[in-house]
Amino acid sequence: MIDDFKIQWFPGHMTKARRMMEEQVKLVDVVVEMLDARIPQSSTNPLLNQIIGSKPKVIALNKVDMADSAQTEIWMETFKAAGLPVVKVDCAKGRGVKELLAKVQEAAKPVLEKWFKKGVRNRSTRGMIVGIPNVGKSTLINRWVGKNKVNAENRPGVTRGQQWVTIAKGLELLDTPGVLWPKFDDPKVGFALAVTGAIKEDVFDRTLAAELLAEWLLQNSPELLNNGYGVDLGAGNTHTEALEAIARKRGWIRVGGLVDRERTEMMLLRDFRNGNLGRITIDRK
Repeated sequence: MIDDFKIQWFPGHMTKARRMMEEQVKLVDVVVEMLDARIPQSSTNPLLNQIIGSKPKVIALNKVDMADSAQTEIWMETFKAAGLPVVKVDCAKGRGVKELLAKVQEAAKPVLEKWFKKGVRNRSTRGMIVGIPNVGKSTLINRWVGKNKVNAENRPGVTRGQQWVTIAKGLELLDTPGVLWPKFDDPKVGFALAVTGAIKEDVFDRTLAAELLAEWLLQNSPELLNNGYGVDLGAGNTHTEALEAIARKRGWIRVGGLVDRERTEMMLLRDFRNGNLGRITIDRK
C-alpha cells in the first residue's frame, strides 16, 4: 500500500529557496545539515551535495529525544564511517548544541588557515545551516544565540528568506528556508516526511498517511499503540482495526455507530509528531 503514497510537492518558493542556497553557499566556509533523527535517511536532501560541492559538512542529528536510541547510535556510526562529523542534538532542550558549535568551528579551520596564509587575519567563520522544513534549524540558532533571533515554529515553511546571524565571536551563520527536492522517487521517503510533519498536509492524502503509520506501528512497535491508547493490538491486526479500536476506546462514535475516523487519524499523526507515543525511528538500519 505504501507504493501508492504520492506527494504533490515542490511549490514555487521551494525553487526560489534552492536558487538562493546555490548563490549563498559561495559565501560560506562550512555547511551544517540538520536531519530528523527519526528519519535520518529520508530527511537527507539528495540535492545538497550537488549544491555545496566540496564545502565541509557537519551533520546535526536533531530530535534524538523522539527517536529510538539504539537506532540513533547505529546511524551515528553510519555517518562517521562515511567520514562525516555528526552530533546528536535536542534543540528543544539545548542538548548537544555546544558540541555541535565546536564541530562547526573545527570543520572550518582548514578554510580559515587558507585565508590566514593569504594574509587575511581575524576573519569570521561563515556557516550555513540547511535542512528540510520543520527539522529545527531556527530552534538551533535561537539556542546558539540565546534569544529569539529567528522564527521557530513546529510547522513547515516558517523561515521564508535567508538571515545572517552572529552566533559567537568569530562565527556567523546563514539561516535558510527548508528545502525539499523536486521528485520523490521512493514513496517510503514521502511517507516518512509526511508523518513527521515536514510536508504540509494539503499535498498528500492524510488518511493514507495515518493508515500507513498505523500499519507501520502494528508491524514494528504495537506496544506503543497499546500503551498510548489502551488498546490490545498486534501485527495480526489491520490498520482499519487499529484505528477503529482507538476511536472506540476514546468514545468517538458517530450517529449510526460508525467511528470518527478523521478525528482518530488526526490524533494519531499529531501524537506521533509530538513524540507522545514514545521514541520511534522510521528509517531503520
